[in-house]
Order: sequence, then structure tokens, then C-alpha cells
Amino acid sequence: MPKSLRLAAALALSALLAGCAGTPSSAPDDDRPVVLTTFTVLQDIAQNVAGEHVRVESITKIGAEIHGYEPTPGDIRRASDADLILDNGLGLEAWFERFVADLDVPHVVVSDGVDVIPIAEDAYAGLANPHAWMSPVNAQIYVDNIVRALSDLDPENAADFATNGDAYRAELQAVNDELVAELDTLPANERALVTCEGAFSYLARDTGLTEQYLWAVNAEQQATPQQIARTIEFVDDNQVPAVFCESTVSDKPMQQVVQATDAAFGGVLYVDSLSEEDGPVPTYLDLLRHDAAVILSGLTGGEG
Repeated sequence: MPKSLRLAAALALSALLAGCAGTPSSAPDDDRPVVLTTFTVLQDIAQNVAGEHVRVESITKIGAEIHGYEPTPGDIRRASDADLILDNGLGLEAWFERFVADLDVPHVVVSDGVDVIPIAEDAYAGLANPHAWMSPVNAQIYVDNIVRALSDLDPENAADFATNGDAYRAELQAVNDELVAELDTLPANERALVTCEGAFSYLARDTGLTEQYLWAVNAEQQATPQQIARTIEFVDDNQVPAVFCESTVSDKPMQQVVQATDAAFGGVLYVDSLSEEDGPVPTYLDLLRHDAAVILSGLTGGEG
């Protein structure tokens, strides 16, 4: 089937779905430009830059696992109506290229300019670790890219975007300084961050932590016996006091590490998704502070 017919069919189906349940894009009285991000963390970052001038929405919902996401017909309809799409890049959204192939909508990769860390192993070895936003330093590069993208989209409000970007970068730098100072108090054997996914390479680099994980990137098949055994050996050899897992994946494999070692389960960390408004991480800044508090508490023997 030609691309144009595939897109028409998808849009027709999504129109039927929209008749049953509206989406945030169906706001007839709101004539602001619509910017669509690929996940909720980017949505929050972009909204801080956009202020009141732009409506920013996320393709994926809160709690979604971003790596293997499958776009719906409703997503295609929303994207075709958007004025701009922002994606992380670095291979995070494996589905994104297919998603936008038939859409005549500009998009910007917000991680452009980041000093990437390569993935060390598994099938993804040598590729860029995509979780660059987990560094508040890198997030400031995201902000710069978003300021430029929104200014190109809406030049009349470029000055406000620049002002908002400056203020938000200052907040990010303050959070970075807090994280470095807090985690710098850990003794040598407690400076190991053991998680389910290798999503903390950038944060570990910024804060001087040693990173260890069960799997490099979220995928269909996770936590092989070899990966679990390797992690158990690392925890035992380094007397790591606590291990962690991310909110969008099952912690069952990591619980096997806990059962086989003296380490405690330190708690749940957030990476790929924010929480609901009444949850622990309704904003990106909350996510950073929450993760630092859970890591610090877990590694020093507090409650995660």
C-alpha cells in the first residue's frame, strides 16, 4: 500500500477513536502552536521553556516504556496536527523514524551537542547511551536546543523563550550542584550504583559513581542468567549495600540479586517517565532530586 494510503487509513481510524475519547490536541479554542514530545520528561523540559506561548504534549503517557513503544493511530493523528515534534535522539526512540516517515511535520533532536557515552556491551555495544537527560548538565544543552526550536517556530515570543531558558538552566545547575555535593559524601564502597537498566551513565559520570547494571538498554528479553550472575559477583566483590531498579520495568531480576547477596533493595528510580501530579516525580527537577535522595538513602542504609 502506498505511504499516502497508509497514512489516510491510519488517520481515518484515529478519527473514529477520537470520537470515543478526546485527546489534549482537540482543544478548538486554543490556537497556540502545538509541540509534541516523545515522552513526558521532554514534555516537562519543553514546557518550562515554552511558558504560556506553546501547548506542549507528550506522545507517550506517564509510566510508558519508551524504548519499544508502538505508536497508535491516535498518535499519528496528533503528530500530523502538530507544529513541531521534539525527540531525544541517540537511538532512544527506536520507533520514531517509522512514526514520522509519512508526516510533513518538522522535528528537532534535543540531544544534539551532548558529549555522548557509548554503551559498553550487549547488542548495543558502541552505540550512544541515549539517557543523556539524566545529567542536569546535559539537560542544559537540551534547553538550548529547545529555545532555538521554539524561537524558529514562534519568533514573536523568542525573547520570552530565551528568558525562560536562562531561568530553567539556572535551576538545572543548582540541582546538579546539589546532587554532586550530596553524593560526594558517600564512602568508596558505597559509590557504586547498581540498577536494572544502564540508564545512569551520565549521572554516574557527573557525580563520580561507578555504574553497574543488569542489562544495557531495555529490550524484550531482559536479565539473562549470565547478567544476573555478573551483577551478583559485582555486588559481592564490592560490598555494595543497596541495588535499585527503574519504574518502567519489573524489579524481579534485581530481587534475585538481593536474595543472593547482602545488598538491600534501595528503591525505585525514575528515568523514562514522570509520575502523575500527586506522585513522587511530577516534574523533571523532582525526578532528579527523587533519584538522588533514593540513591543516597539506599547506599547509606536508610529506607528507599
